[in-house]
Amino acid sequence: MSDRRSVLANAHGWWAMVVVVLLGTFAANRDVDPGHGEVLGAVIIAVLAVLPTVLPWRPEVAVVASGVCTAVYFGAGFADGPIFLALPTVTFVVALRATSWRWVPWAAGAALVAASSLLARMLVTGADRPQEVWQAIGLLAVVAAAGAVATAVSQLEASRADRSARAATEEQLRMAQDLHDGVGHGLAVIAMQAGVALHVLDRDPAKARESIEAIRATSRESLDALRAELGRMSGAEAARRPVRGIGDLDALLDRVRAGGLEVVRTGDVGDVDDRLGEVVYAIAQEALTNVLRHANATRAVLSLVRTGGELVVTVSDDGRGGPTSGQDEGMGISGMRARLGEVGGVLDVGPAEGTGFRVRATLPEQR
Repeated sequence: MSDRRSVLANAHGWWAMVVVVLLGTFAANRDVDPGHGEVLGAVIIAVLAVLPTVLPWRPEVAVVASGVCTAVYFGAGFADGPIFLALPTVTFVVALRATSWRWVPWAAGAALVAASSLLARMLVTGADRPQEVWQAIGLLAVVAAAGAVATAVSQLEASRADRSARAATEEQLRMAQDLHDGVGHGLAVIAMQAGVALHVLDRDPAKARESIEAIRATSRESLDALRAELGRMSGAEAARRPVRGIGDLDALLDRVRAGGLEVVRTGDVGDVDDRLGEVVYAIAQEALTNVLRHANATRAVLSLVRTGGELVVTVSDDGRGGPTSGQDEGMGISGMRARLGEVGGVLDVGPAEGTGFRVRATLPEQR
């Protein structure tokens, strides 16, 4: 049950309805001939009929209790009044509170009992009062309408809650993916660069210094990305990360090369749409990061081809291979599939020719 449904079903306004029924029933019966029953009895029965709106009873118990009290009220010959509101109100509240449809036959039965009591009153008194027939029909219709309206409101609120939950989950996944793409790539490059620096520290201080400077630059960029994402998570204003595109690929490849991996770029697709360029950069970054972290490769090739209204991005390596099915894909490959799906692209991953692994992304230039 959503918070809004809980508020609607437990609002203090239902106590106001109890008061209305109490006072209205008293006013309707105070001038009635004593033969029709005591005013106090009428008030007690009417209040009991509406009281389930403010009591945490089971739905079936609530509607049955209200229906029985309403039937007793009519059968005792008390004056018409707010009693006609009791069962519809209880039905409305029960429909809001209920998490299943089990209350429906009980509410229908309670309405039939109350309506039958109205008709029985007409037959017992022997009076020609056709309005009681219409009152019985009206009572059934109002009870049905109250249940239908409350059910519709309940389903609408549940649907809104589900949409909000899905939107929140999607936003969390997007943030996690952004952190994985930005910070994860930076950490992978830093780890490789640190390994290079340690390897050449004694015999090539200049190379070690170059790697350490690359670590400093990469760590600064990763920290900026982390601050931006944390700022967005907290709702605070934060500088947005610059959007990367085709023009930033050479800098990306230089960072990867600084980690000790030979990277070759082939092909040139020229100018592309900014959104597609961002996806191309993200695919290349994630694929090369996976090579650094998992492939144990010495060489990788980034290929860019424009053909038949499509951009084809391929990253292959000479390492030990990788996942070949969706069952063992990590966040990286899943994230690439999601990014490509947003622009109508497809991802193909599997063994490269000979040895190693290949990531192939196909992006349509027009959708």
